[in-house]
Amino acid sequence: MTQFLEWVAAKPRSREDVLEAWQSSCPRFPVWEDARAEGFVCQKGGETGEHRVELTSLGRATLASTRR
Repeated sequence: MTQFLEWVAAKPRSREDVLEAWQSSCPRFPVWEDARAEGFVCQKGGETGEHRVELTSLGRATLASTRR
């Protein structure tokens, strides 16, 4: 999960980028779905077709705590 949060934080990511880069052998529960369920990431920009995936404040705090 930490690797995923660092990857999302590194630069703007689209939903398509996330799905391509973070495929899972279990199609029902890829890491990004777990991160969304935990409230670490959110998807924004759907109304404009961008579908950006971004860290939430909880995601940023969680990532910061793992870096200590």
